[in-house]
Amino acid sequence: MNRLIFSLYVEVPDNQFVDNVETNLNTKKQMNENHQRLIDCKKEYADSIGVDFVMVNKYLDYYDEMKSKYPFLTTYNIINFYKIYLLYKFSSKYDEILYLDFDVVPNTKENFFEVWDLSKGVAVLNNNDKVLRMSQITETTQTIRSPTAKYYNTQAMLLDMGMKTENDVINTGIIGINKSNLFKLGYFNNFDQDMIKMTQLRFDTSVFPKKIVDYFGYDNETLFGVKLKQNDVPVQWLDNKWHYFFDNWLFIPKDTKLIHAINKRFDIVWRNVNA
Repeated sequence: MNRLIFSLYVEVPDNQFVDNVETNLNTKKQMNENHQRLIDCKKEYADSIGVDFVMVNKYLDYYDEMKSKYPFLTTYNIINFYKIYLLYKFSSKYDEILYLDFDVVPNTKENFFEVWDLSKGVAVLNNNDKVLRMSQITETTQTIRSPTAKYYNTQAMLLDMGMKTENDVINTGIIGINKSNLFKLGYFNNFDQDMIKMTQLRFDTSVFPKKIVDYFGYDNETLFGVKLKQNDVPVQWLDNKWHYFFDNWLFIPKDTKLIHAINKRFDIVWRNVNA
């Protein structure tokens, strides 16, 4: 069984931040200050469980190709589609893959691939608990990247396909997947049509009110949720130990295995790692 852990970090030029500029600039600063340690911790984990590790820091020609075909995509959109593209690229050599966002820090010697049987389904976290009800939504309660926006965007796409609208908000910061389920997912099958549909839904207020539609976008997690339902891909939900969403609460439980530092407080993360 050939197994791989990989991560991705491509630095975005300051002038290409189109939303949440202050937050994005801080993210960039923290990523750069902790750059080598964020690489080393992932490689050390991969070595400890006997699997390959690849750190990707270049687009190659992917950015130019995507920007040419879909000029409305932001750099952030393209980077996040790129990580899904890399899953397919690496699957030509590897049977099972664990993708970690660059701000994810392993804090365990347990073998992810032995704890999670990827033949049983894609291993991801859902952010369903962070979705606001329709009545709670105002123009200031969400952003284009919020779980709420992704939930209703996914729902709108499923509804347009004539499918049941029950869905999940997928967080693709950590993805465990095998070759079989990756190809069943068919993420880039009909990608042109999916981009057209996502564009149309951004201006369609026939089902959802403007306060929701205004935050629809071209998010990789929205499309991931759609493809899971559309292609009936089995899923197993990562628990808080294997995808700890480190954000507003500045606390990391001792038994946490993979820390996803949403808040970029790496000072706290490093104090807790292997403590």
